[in-house]
Amino acid sequence: MATTNDPAVLAVDLGTGGPKIALVSLRSQAIEAVHHRVEPRVSASGAALQDPADWWRAVVEGTRELVAQHPGTVAELVAVAVTGQWGSTVPVDAAGEATGECMLWMDTRGGPLARGVLGGRVSVEGFRPRSILEWIRRAGGAPSTEGNDPLGHRLWIQHEEPQLYARTAKFLEPLDYLNARFTGRVAASQTSMLLSWLTDNRRLGQSDYDPVLVRLAAADPRRLPTLVPTGSTVGTVTQQVADELGLPPDLPVLTALPDLLSATLGTGGIGMYQTHLSISTSAWVGCHTPTKRTSIAKQMATVPSALGDCYVLANNHETAGVCMEWARNLLVDPADELTEPVRSSLPEIDRVAATAASGSGGVLFAPWLNGERSPVANADLRGGFHNLSLATTRADLLRSVLEGVAHNNRWLLEASESVLKRPLSAGARSSRPTIGSRPRNPAGELRVIGGGAQSDLWCQIHADVLGRPVQRVAEPLLANVRGAAFFAGLSLGIMDRSEVAERVPLERLFTPDPRAQKVHEAMHREFVRLHRMERGMYGRLAELR
Repeated sequence: MATTNDPAVLAVDLGTGGPKIALVSLRSQAIEAVHHRVEPRVSASGAALQDPADWWRAVVEGTRELVAQHPGTVAELVAVAVTGQWGSTVPVDAAGEATGECMLWMDTRGGPLARGVLGGRVSVEGFRPRSILEWIRRAGGAPSTEGNDPLGHRLWIQHEEPQLYARTAKFLEPLDYLNARFTGRVAASQTSMLLSWLTDNRRLGQSDYDPVLVRLAAADPRRLPTLVPTGSTVGTVTQQVADELGLPPDLPVLTALPDLLSATLGTGGIGMYQTHLSISTSAWVGCHTPTKRTSIAKQMATVPSALGDCYVLANNHETAGVCMEWARNLLVDPADELTEPVRSSLPEIDRVAATAASGSGGVLFAPWLNGERSPVANADLRGGFHNLSLATTRADLLRSVLEGVAHNNRWLLEASESVLKRPLSAGARSSRPTIGSRPRNPAGELRVIGGGAQSDLWCQIHADVLGRPVQRVAEPLLANVRGAAFFAGLSLGIMDRSEVAERVPLERLFTPDPRAQKVHEAMHREFVRLHRMERGMYGRLAELR
């Protein structure tokens, strides 16, 4: 893959569905990647778990595959860079070995405990009034009252699994756990710990916990990992790991990045307010911003970015691409001439969904299969098909899932614009490379990445529902590993910031269909009313689970 003097990075993107391991060139657009699936275990009790040992086995196997296929690249490696899911919690011992399973960002079992710590007899958005003022003043944001973040996870382990708590030396994000496996050092950074809200996220480059925030979060400071500066070298690959994976010894390992931050680099649109949409297991809208913004009500904030001198918009839908996996397993039938449901590819499913007209025969799907985080925080919300009739087909149902996720993303985009007080787009025209003959980066577009972006149908549906052009980044599934590699190159001084856009080709532009857009305008008005009309019902039904 690499040529002489073509520095490369071993990048790992630890997604909820398992890690992608990649060799990424810093001088060309070359990426070679493998993906090893690791399934989350989700239950009706609110549990969402994975075994960290499964991640590491996948990283070892994937790295060995790449090293065997591209031996010439190994000599050109300059760093290891880790990115991926965040807001999850791995309990580890002093050596960085997991003492229990990872509680994923979808795990809500700690909700009552989190509300007990954050709330009181008088509450504002679930927080004690004086407490929320301190969170906003010091952190520029606050933990979730739904328990689906490190605060809720730590409290659950402390109070419900005391034996596990007793043998836990530190609580790590999954990204920092992988770094510990590579280097033998247990450490974190302001950016990897963002969703713990224990550092002053109003200020860039912080490497200390705020003792007031630690107290408000009821956290044991002895169980928090040491913080190092973002962009610094955590350590080097140990000799044992180098031998096991076939890597050069003493290879630098950079501080890990949440997938939002690496994706913002990996889209190539790193200018202020140049916006991307990720359709992954979850979904988000992200962009760099020059200033700090926070909305507790909408559960979004701008947080320190990977670039070090600006912020990035942080928000999240609980479910996006996973909705299609769920629908595939329930709705695909051999009569569709597809393979077995669990093996059916997204293009095969698209062919069925595409036989339904825009608007899915009037069926409206709410994609809240695991509650919601932004722009409303409510773990009780649940998904549903609305307006079914005897004429509804399975093609209508499949298409409505794609459209429902797009409506949810429009809701999030418009909420983001209200928080930032400006319209968002990918920016003005530029000379960035484009694959094919499509127009280059017209004003008003949004860049789209993630596994869901591989679907032409889903990209077109997003353009129709959002009412604006959608530009797919080339190899959208690899945006995170690309961004992690860029981060390593920037941190080590091998790349200049101006080179980032040049390394990211754009593939295809999807423009709104006026007829479909008219249908979706009416349906979107109904979509945004759903959670308000039905939240009482969801709350009552949650008591039965």
